[in-house]
Amino acid sequence: MSLKRLMPIAAALALTASMAQAQSARDASWDDITAAARGQTVYFHAWGGEPRINAYIDWAAGEVKDRYGVTVKHVKVADTAGTVTQIVAEKTAGRTTGGAVDLVWINGENFNTLKSQGLLADPGWAQTLPNWKYVDVEGKPTVLSDFTVPTDGQESPWGMAKLVFMYDSARLAEPPRSLDALAAYAAEHPGRVTYPQPPNFYGSTFLKQILISKIDDRSKLEKPVDPDRFQQDVAPLFAYLDKIHPDLWRKAEAFPANAAEMRRLLADGELDIAFTFNPGDASSAIANGELPDTVRSFVLTGGTIGNTHFVAIPFNSSAKEGAKVLANFLLSPEAQARKQDPAVWGDPTVLKISSLPENDRARFEAIDLGIATLGPDELGPTLPEPHPSWVAAIEKAWAARYGGS
Repeated sequence: MSLKRLMPIAAALALTASMAQAQSARDASWDDITAAARGQTVYFHAWGGEPRINAYIDWAAGEVKDRYGVTVKHVKVADTAGTVTQIVAEKTAGRTTGGAVDLVWINGENFNTLKSQGLLADPGWAQTLPNWKYVDVEGKPTVLSDFTVPTDGQESPWGMAKLVFMYDSARLAEPPRSLDALAAYAAEHPGRVTYPQPPNFYGSTFLKQILISKIDDRSKLEKPVDPDRFQQDVAPLFAYLDKIHPDLWRKAEAFPANAAEMRRLLADGELDIAFTFNPGDASSAIANGELPDTVRSFVLTGGTIGNTHFVAIPFNSSAKEGAKVLANFLLSPEAQARKQDPAVWGDPTVLKISSLPENDRARFEAIDLGIATLGPDELGPTLPEPHPSWVAAIEKAWAARYGGS
């Protein structure tokens, strides 16, 4: 064989050897991380307002303890903004190590605050997790961009979210499938529609849905708020709310605290329409006896807002290795499939199921998504989240306008 023909073969062998060495280095690095994580306690700050989610976190904590020797303490928070404030305060006080927060469930404006102030662990850690290879980065681009802000590997995706509405088909034959139809329905059926009070996440999401649908130019929402144009830009949002408020539950003099209370009001027959940010939530609530089996899901014509939710490690976490082990487990096909099961939680996966090993694909194929879960072709378009600056701005404007409600 000629030297010229041997050269490409040698180059290929060298490349293969280099790739094998790189993979070996990554494996060794992960072995080092899991070894260092053993015995650590991870304080996981995550929303604690939903019993089904709390139970899922308890299960994950038990598995991580048994498999990796990492203790997970679920710190149940009512509002992630409070955790963000705590991390900021620690940085201000000079507490650069031994922070109280090791992992936080986060996205949107809270992620942007921590990232912009340099309060997160070094970039790129999420892509070093062994289970990152299963993440659907092509089909679910929001796993790499959080409310228009690049994640830069500083948060690991955990689940997908999309605004979905619910109604009881035993009482309502055809639900209103647009915001204008919803306003008309509220006028015809006073007290049967409402939304949680901002800054509750679900209430703020409803405001964003209206803003996206009513603003004159959606491209404005891709950029930070322009203070000089803000009042003009949000005028259609507040014109809609001004119109619908007198017809809402309790005439908008009080609001449900959260989505769980709104769901309970639907179950009790006080409301005809509720909504959630989880396409599997209605089926999950039916499976858990919280809603009647006549409840069904629907979306608005033209699309509804959607995003990815994540976990992130603060810069001063005292258990970074343990936090990575937990984040990696939450990305595992086992944990993602359990999370997507409506009997457990019903939260959609961030993984590309077609790329999984056969036994892991089978986990997802075996899931009964439930009678109230819309199929992929029924969910309609996903509307992108606005830039994080819009959230705080519209919440502040809402409080100024309706704060006495």
